[in-house]
Amino acid sequence: MILDLLIPFFAIGLAELGDKTQLAVILLSSRTKDHLQLLIGIVLAFVIVDGVAILAGSLITYIIPISFLRIFSGVVFITFGILILKGGNGIFEERLRFKSAFLSGFTLIFITEWGDKTQIAAALFASEYNSMMVLIGTLASLTLVSIAAIYLGKLISNKINRKMMTRIASITFIIIGISFLLFHFIMS
Repeated sequence: MILDLLIPFFAIGLAELGDKTQLAVILLSSRTKDHLQLLIGIVLAFVIVDGVAILAGSLITYIIPISFLRIFSGVVFITFGILILKGGNGIFEERLRFKSAFLSGFTLIFITEWGDKTQIAAALFASEYNSMMVLIGTLASLTLVSIAAIYLGKLISNKINRKMMTRIASITFIIIGISFLLFHFIMS
């Protein structure tokens, strides 16, 4: 059960470090002094976006056989890993400007995270693991990464090599995908 929490926590955290969304959070945090309101808006949006994904991921196991989902999950993780490795993260969104730090953070995450690799990964994890543990691990990871982006914004962007973090995230996704496929074939 602890793996149901730790695997999403580390995989999603690594995938989100250096992501376009976190870079936008860094920009937003440099434009406000109300960091707590910014964080609350960001976390609320993650709860909604990833909560919906995890709910969908956990319910789908009642409709589609788990063996198919394992194969599909493995292929999706490997595909995302390869796309991330090749630089297919998408175009960096412009920062959103509102008078409220809460509204800026909420809107940024709510708009940009639908269909994002971490949202899809959370749904896939929920189809494989305990959905409540996946939700806790996912939200804890996204919250910690967002706190780092908010409070250490400029320091992080200067100290962490984005290419290296992207490579680590992509390799992690590929390894997870391969493990899903291996698990399927071993259990078959």
